[in-house]
Amino acid sequence: MDDELRVRRLPEYQSSDRADLDAILDDALVAHLGVVRDGRPVVLPFACARDGDGLLLHGSTGAGVLRRGVDAEVCVTVTHLDGLVFARSLFESSVHYRSAVVLGVAEVLEGERKERALEVLSDHLLPGRSGELRTSTRKELAATLVLRVPLERWSVKIGRSDAHDPEDDEPRDVWAGIVPLWLAAGRPEPAPDVPDGVAVPASARRAAARGGRLAP
Repeated sequence: MDDELRVRRLPEYQSSDRADLDAILDDALVAHLGVVRDGRPVVLPFACARDGDGLLLHGSTGAGVLRRGVDAEVCVTVTHLDGLVFARSLFESSVHYRSAVVLGVAEVLEGERKERALEVLSDHLLPGRSGELRTSTRKELAATLVLRVPLERWSVKIGRSDAHDPEDDEPRDVWAGIVPLWLAAGRPEPAPDVPDGVAVPASARRAAARGGRLAP
C-alpha cells in the first residue's frame, strides 16, 4: 500500500476493500476538496457522485479554487458519522464513522462527457430528476464545471468500536451505549409558485426516502 495512504492511528480500522470505498462514496452527497491556492491550503465542500472508477465534483466555472485544482494533485475526503459512543469516561467515548480519502489529479470534463457527468451528479442528488426536466442550455453548461478524480489512490477507515471500558473501578451504574445517527429527509415542500394540483414528482419522493427514515 502507498505509505502516504496508510492509516497509522488504529490501523486495524483501515479497509482495503474496494466495495467499502464505493459504499462510502455512494452514500455521500458532499465531498470536501483540498487544494493549495497561492501557497495556502484551501478545503471547500462540493456536491459529489461516484461514476464507476471516478469521483465527480460539481461546481461553477467562477470558482477559482476548482480551476486551480486542475492538472494538480488534489485531496478529496468524505466522512459519514453513524453513531455516538457513550463510554463511562470521556477518554473512552468515541464515534462510529466511515471515511474515505482520495488523492489524484482533477480532470475537467468537457463535451458529451461533461453532459453525461452532470446527469450522473443530478440523479445521485435528485434521483431520476434528469428525466423529468429539459436538457441544459449551452449557457448553463458553460457556467458549470465538472471535475473527475480517478479512484486509483485512496484510503478507507471505518470505526465501529463498542461502548467498552477497561476492567477497572469505573462504576457500572453509569449508562454506556451507542446513539445511532443517520441521514433523514423531510417531506417535500412545494415552491410558492407551484399551482395547486401539481403532484410531487417521483424524483422528490425518492429523495425524501433517502436514509430510510422520514422526518416529521
